[in-house]
Amino acid sequence: MNATRAVFLAAAGVILTGLALPKLAGDTDRAPVSVTPTSAATPASATTAPPAPTLTPTPPAQAPPPADPITLPGPVPSRGEGAFQYGTTGGPVFGRSGTVHRYRVAVERGSNEDVAQFAVAVDAALGDQRSWIAGGHRMQRVPDGQAHEFTVYLATGETAQRMCAAGGVNIQVAGRPYTSCRTSGRVIVNLDRWRLSIPDYTSAKVPLSVYRSYVVNHEVGHQLGHRHELCPRAGRPAPVMAQQTLGLGGCVANPWPYLNGRRYAGPLK
Repeated sequence: MNATRAVFLAAAGVILTGLALPKLAGDTDRAPVSVTPTSAATPASATTAPPAPTLTPTPPAQAPPPADPITLPGPVPSRGEGAFQYGTTGGPVFGRSGTVHRYRVAVERGSNEDVAQFAVAVDAALGDQRSWIAGGHRMQRVPDGQAHEFTVYLATGETAQRMCAAGGVNIQVAGRPYTSCRTSGRVIVNLDRWRLSIPDYTSAKVPLSVYRSYVVNHEVGHQLGHRHELCPRAGRPAPVMAQQTLGLGGCVANPWPYLNGRRYAGPLK
């Protein structure tokens, strides 16, 4: 009985050994990989989040300065060196027919103004088709040293007063130099008016460039032989030869001697 059981157990061991699973192709002997289980609440790919960046608040945008201001900010020098820097470049001939009037430009040293920029503004006033070139005149800016008929000066108040007084013109209002003037061969623009305009213009929010064109055309008009004129009627454009610097007299600002291709004038003063 015992011998029979022993034979049976030995046979069973042989059978079990024969049934052992074969090793899969490509399987190699290697150490087992240890896998750390992840929490069900946190995805396996999650990492510790970096601290939130500190945001610098953007300053509020500031409006750019207007392209065509009413006045210019900052103090205006009342006195310069009394000597001038003259333009060294020339320009084209403005106008199609008539006598060519050649002019220079000059800016007082110590006025904090640029002669090249002043030249551009003077050219814009005299070269416009509503300016004097619409009526049988031609204009050309020439460099210093070339023959010229007149010079357009930009001068501080004290220098303008001295230059105008030498030509017999008083530019004072309430005891201070206020207006611009023309003397023989000299168109003298007061720096105060060039930067600050006049009350009738500023209260109506007329751009400074309009006043600049007016003062150049007005004083050059004197150079061409024109006299002062009056406002023809309230609400109408002021004639360029009206003394707009002292007030519009009920008219509205106008820097041009020609409107709609025709000479625009008022009664002689």
